[in-house]
Amino acid sequence: MAAYTSFKDVLQAFQQGEISMAAAEELIAGMRIEMVGECARLDMGRSVRCGMPEVVLGEGKDPDQLVQIARRYVEVAGRCVVTRITPDLAARFQSLCDEHGLTCTHHKLAQMVVLSDGTGPARHAGIVGVITAGTADIGVAEEARVIAEEMGCTVRTAYDVGAAGIHRLFPALKELTGAHVFIVAAGREGTLPAVVAGLTDRPVIGVPVSTGYGYMGKGEAALASLLQSCAVLAVVNIDAGFTAGAFAAQIARMVADHE
Repeated sequence: MAAYTSFKDVLQAFQQGEISMAAAEELIAGMRIEMVGECARLDMGRSVRCGMPEVVLGEGKDPDQLVQIARRYVEVAGRCVVTRITPDLAARFQSLCDEHGLTCTHHKLAQMVVLSDGTGPARHAGIVGVITAGTADIGVAEEARVIAEEMGCTVRTAYDVGAAGIHRLFPALKELTGAHVFIVAAGREGTLPAVVAGLTDRPVIGVPVSTGYGYMGKGEAALASLLQSCAVLAVVNIDAGFTAGAFAAQIARMVADHE
């Protein structure tokens, strides 16, 4: 069964005879579960229920079980995103895809793979801008970018425009004109998201990054700074690129649908 990303998609598929009434009812209920052995229950209703795909966290999972989960998800949904993986595991996914005629895209900086049988994300007109303070923040920003693109958004990026050379920010923001929402990733003292929020009328999502050292290092100072921001912005957890990307994509899609 194809993946559907909204109730409207499901109803149109039923109207055109692509799925049965029972299948449409199951999708709309958002309760469809696919078992993988005895180790996992795949949530196949998340895209319709929440507007985002089921994304598999690779970190901490048994590699054999993770490969099984990803393969089954591609069989059922046509596409699977796996986050927080090592290069060795990425190579294993590539071998799996080569063996079964699938495609595997390894996003090295984001530490992610996207497996597909040729099914692509459902596109819409939402635009997300992704900004980083420094080059050390790019990995987290790339995780956000990939997720937002998987949720159908166009993503525009501007990297390494932080407060240490604030003059770099203004031409970068000009290039991102048209974005419906901004994701801003910053480590150390986490200044940049609040600065961007003070310069734009679009929603800003601040992502503290685990760069920095010494007292309140590893993202703690950045998180505390963002939570105390006098500019209005939303804040996700340290290194939570996935959460930022998914949240931004939901906002962008909602705005684009009403333009």
